[in-house]
Amino acid sequence: MEIQGIWTEKYRPQQLSEIIGQGYITERLEAFVKSFSLPHCLFAGPAGCGKTTAALAVARGLFGNSWKGNFLELNASDERGIDTIRVKVKDFARTIALSGFKIIYLDEADSLTKDAQHALRRTMERYSDTARFILACNYSSRIIPPIQSRTAVFRFSPLKEEDITGFLETIASKEKITIDDSALSTIVYIAEGDMRKAINILQTASMAGRKITKEIILNATSRADPNAVKQMIETAMSDFKAARSLLLSLLLERGLSGEDIIKEIHNQLFVLEMPEERRVQLLEKVGEYEFRLTEGSNPRIQLEALLAQIALIGK
Repeated sequence: MEIQGIWTEKYRPQQLSEIIGQGYITERLEAFVKSFSLPHCLFAGPAGCGKTTAALAVARGLFGNSWKGNFLELNASDERGIDTIRVKVKDFARTIALSGFKIIYLDEADSLTKDAQHALRRTMERYSDTARFILACNYSSRIIPPIQSRTAVFRFSPLKEEDITGFLETIASKEKITIDDSALSTIVYIAEGDMRKAINILQTASMAGRKITKEIILNATSRADPNAVKQMIETAMSDFKAARSLLLSLLLERGLSGEDIIKEIHNQLFVLEMPEERRVQLLEKVGEYEFRLTEGSNPRIQLEALLAQIALIGK
């Protein structure tokens, strides 16, 4: 039996021009590559939108086949202390590169402690002749201002539906998979602009067979069916007992977590037709019960209580 690789790595774009959905950013980075001049960079944006891929593509464009010897990748969430900056980063930065400079890529840089960030700021200044830093983070506000002022900031955006759909169709074609439109739409809905998540969902679903449907996607991801949750909310406004039965079906038969169900309830409140005042009241209740769940309350009791609130407000 053939061992399947990880599709997110197998289909990772190798060049900046191959990265989708970030046109303006890749154009600016290509200009740096062509002139062989790269400033310190800060890549900010949600997960799965191409930050790491862009950094690797920049390294390949600058150094060609020797890029691995001129590129250091660290995950700051694993090694977030000041010692990492003082030892690993500084040791790599101080060595002279054969190609002019090296690239140090710090993923999840917003996980670095404040002390580590201040140490990094000084390291960036001191070794700017031999090293360029690319910091990647989800929240740029967690990066201290002195570092932000020393970097060129690139703000990556979540990928659009058509970008994800087109890329998944390309993968499905190469892997000889048949996937219908409803399954593709479901993957896009669940991924929420995260290409890595979308590809992983497709690969997981492909283990069930070469023909992928919406039901297979929902089972593979253990996500609540949006239509089932929508029906439960609508039913709760007129028949609480019937809505409770639908909830128990999701919890016990489908084995869904309380967090997944309440997240889908939140999504559906923006889709359902209802007076704006009622929508606001329901959203307030959803926020309250979601907090209770995160604090460790019993999911079944809290979700039944939330349905009771929906029934009261819906009358």
